[in-house]
Amino acid sequence: MKKLLPLLLAAAAGNVAVAESPANSDDSITIYSRMQPGAVSPEWYRPSGGSQMGGNVPGYAIVRHDRAYSIDKGVNPLRVADVAALIDPTTVTFESLDQQDTRVLEQSFQFDLVSQEKLLQRYLGQKITVEQTRGDQVDLVKGTLLGIGDGLTLQMDDGSVRAIRSYSNIQFSQLPGGLNTRPTLEWLLDSPTSGTQKTRIAYETQGMTWWADYNIILDEAKGCEMDLSAWVSIINQSGASYDNARLKLIAGDVNRAQPAVQEREIMFKTAAMSDSAGFAEKAFFEYHLYTLGRRTDLPDNSTKQVELLPTTAGVACSKELVFAPTLSYAYSGYQQLEQEYGRYGNADINVYLRFANEEKLGLGMPMPAGRVRVNQLDDADGSLEFIGEDVIDHTPRNEDVLIRMGNSFDVVGERTQTNFRVDSPSRNLWETSEITLRNHKDQPVDIVVLENLYRGANWTVEDNSMPFEKENSNQIRFNVTIPSEGQSVIHYTAHYTW
Repeated sequence: MKKLLPLLLAAAAGNVAVAESPANSDDSITIYSRMQPGAVSPEWYRPSGGSQMGGNVPGYAIVRHDRAYSIDKGVNPLRVADVAALIDPTTVTFESLDQQDTRVLEQSFQFDLVSQEKLLQRYLGQKITVEQTRGDQVDLVKGTLLGIGDGLTLQMDDGSVRAIRSYSNIQFSQLPGGLNTRPTLEWLLDSPTSGTQKTRIAYETQGMTWWADYNIILDEAKGCEMDLSAWVSIINQSGASYDNARLKLIAGDVNRAQPAVQEREIMFKTAAMSDSAGFAEKAFFEYHLYTLGRRTDLPDNSTKQVELLPTTAGVACSKELVFAPTLSYAYSGYQQLEQEYGRYGNADINVYLRFANEEKLGLGMPMPAGRVRVNQLDDADGSLEFIGEDVIDHTPRNEDVLIRMGNSFDVVGERTQTNFRVDSPSRNLWETSEITLRNHKDQPVDIVVLENLYRGANWTVEDNSMPFEKENSNQIRFNVTIPSEGQSVIHYTAHYTW
């Protein structure tokens, strides 16, 4: 049976002149992401097939190389091989920073890379050597390659034809022209002088993305305080490694022409370098730019985490309980006269954590969209226990962050329709609802009750048992305090006209 082992090349590809990467290469990377915030599938961390997976990574990057190359006077090619495998060739640019009169006449991206199948196709009609292993013995079979498919077909020197289905290695005399061992950028340059020129090469590549993760340690013993830290995770499956590179990120929703369905862009770019080792931030156009204050390595097929925000301790927060049994019912633009619609609305009491992204609390840096994980300290053994997570959108400074934690165990709510009457000739409808809240905690709780008025656009509230606030055109809010092991009952009548 055939074994797909590494190919043996008897001679290197001397006919392909590729410029080696200079030791003083200065690289910078700007990463753009289509990754929706939230839990990330493990397949992005450990892809099968190496960089072949990179084409599916939801993101891309702009890569810039500042390098010095020896360029001859006149029209000459320059080939550079240490570039990403997933380049968009239409985005490639080349510039000589020393000689403005150096012109680019042609440029191309060579991605026809060496593989067993391509080598065999190029060697049809030529001599090859096939290794066959029999126990500890290796036999060499030499002949002219006539065909490939289910094994190899060789013509021996005596004219006989031999089919070989089991082999371990193939030896080729040299690498055929037109095949490269690595993806290669090639330019045809016209230079007015000979000598070393500092150049700037830039291109867009797929296979890179990022996302933000926030970690909160909640301390309810102090009322509601928390410690907040943030990290950026970066995946590089572009087919190239970047050593000692400047990492550039920008946060914001950036529009980009899409060949098919447009996806949400979360773009990360850089600001001016800061003196710290972390990220510096500033406004840029309608986005926010972050710059890592040091260089970093991004190896191919790797995931790296970099601190986005240093840990901020003692941030004041608040825990909010919300009962919203009618959120799934909304006014749809016409009158809803069916009595059973929204008649019962039992639901869980949702728990939220709120804090302000303000400088006076030690925060105040615009927060990119990302996942927030919340843990709480167990005083019994000093361990951190996971208590909930949510996804936040891009949050400017001086705005609140609201995190949905889960549902309350000890506080329950019920909603019942207690009266319903429709007078179609006069175009009037009355619906009375009763909301019961019970608290089984050892301390009183505050609950926000949200009610959607979903049966019509024109409404008034009558006979309400407690005051309410109008949240918007079709929602009202009751603020309720319930004592320990107590309950509270709200009733009101919504009067609709049309």
